[in-house]
Amino acid sequence: MIALVIAGATIRRTRRDRTGLFFMIVLPVLIIVVIGSTVQGGDRFPIGVVDQGSGEFGAALVEDLEGSDSLDVRRFDDLEALKLAVRRSELAAGVVVPRGLDEQVRAGGSVAVGFLTQPSNTAGLAAREAVESIVADHSALLTAASFAADEAGGTVTDHLDQAQAATAGVAPLTVDTTVSGESRFLPLGFTYSAATVLVLFVFINAVAGGGVIVENRRLGLYERMLAAPVTPRAIVAGETFTYVLIALLQSLLVVAVGGLLFEVDWGDPLAAMALVLIWSAVGASAGLLAGTVLRTAEQAGAIGPIVGIALGMLGGCMWPLEIVPPVMQTIGHLVPHGWAVDSWIELLSRDGTIGDIAGRLVVLGGFAAVLGSLATFRLRRQLTA
Repeated sequence: MIALVIAGATIRRTRRDRTGLFFMIVLPVLIIVVIGSTVQGGDRFPIGVVDQGSGEFGAALVEDLEGSDSLDVRRFDDLEALKLAVRRSELAAGVVVPRGLDEQVRAGGSVAVGFLTQPSNTAGLAAREAVESIVADHSALLTAASFAADEAGGTVTDHLDQAQAATAGVAPLTVDTTVSGESRFLPLGFTYSAATVLVLFVFINAVAGGGVIVENRRLGLYERMLAAPVTPRAIVAGETFTYVLIALLQSLLVVAVGGLLFEVDWGDPLAAMALVLIWSAVGASAGLLAGTVLRTAEQAGAIGPIVGIALGMLGGCMWPLEIVPPVMQTIGHLVPHGWAVDSWIELLSRDGTIGDIAGRLVVLGGFAAVLGSLATFRLRRQLTA
């Protein structure tokens, strides 16, 4: 009961700290909104399309490109402007629907649809598959209509509706793919950013929040508590509960904002909640330890973000560990951030369950236990010194 009273007093003091509230609540939400607004739709490849006067069939092709779930299509009037946008990587690729496409098709000829991308642009190569699939569908319809025109007479246009109707009644072929070995891919769009924002800011604000303990020591608040019938154990329990609660509330805020505003699917609920709880414990333990090590509240406010960002960079919060050399991947897993980010990737892009991340949760629990034990030992020692 005394521990809850102490926790309540600490939370009330934290609530009055407007600067701290800004970094704990406002800044993470702002970053989520900014990043989310920027990369929302990141699971669709941006391409440009120039229709050079292709006619009816070409216009239908462009409409199907615009209706694709995989493509974000932007129309261009000028081919040179499209080429420039591709060179600047403003677009993953460009599609050129040539002039006279209708005439060539009606005459039974073949037409090449142009595709522009940079060889090093992997998004462009992926976009090409989506474009080729749509072009192939159109080509199949036109081929069927052309064959019917040759056999039964008439024009391609006369038999196009019949070919479309026949195609609509045929079940599409499906491919059942089995991947041997571990699949290495990241969550699409804003999902990856939302998870890393959670990992990064919960830890940063917990360490910076260690300044509250530093200030309590400076003001002699703990000595006054100990003068009353309050034990060091109750003080440690109260502060621990406070830090875990704050970290948990901040995590749930990030989850809510990501889910409500940007439709982030956080994966298996049980696994996600377990990961949020354990990461809150990791952050809280780091914050408690910072409060026992640092000498001034100003140090906590200055050092907390630096340490948090540095560990976040190592652990994959700024860029995926998949793209760094093996040595850096190993170093990244010397800090808890690497294990937390890996766990979120498992949940968000591989439909992982709590069983799939159980090993990583154990490692994160180990980090929380070690940091928490050091923090508890130091705080109890300072209280009884």
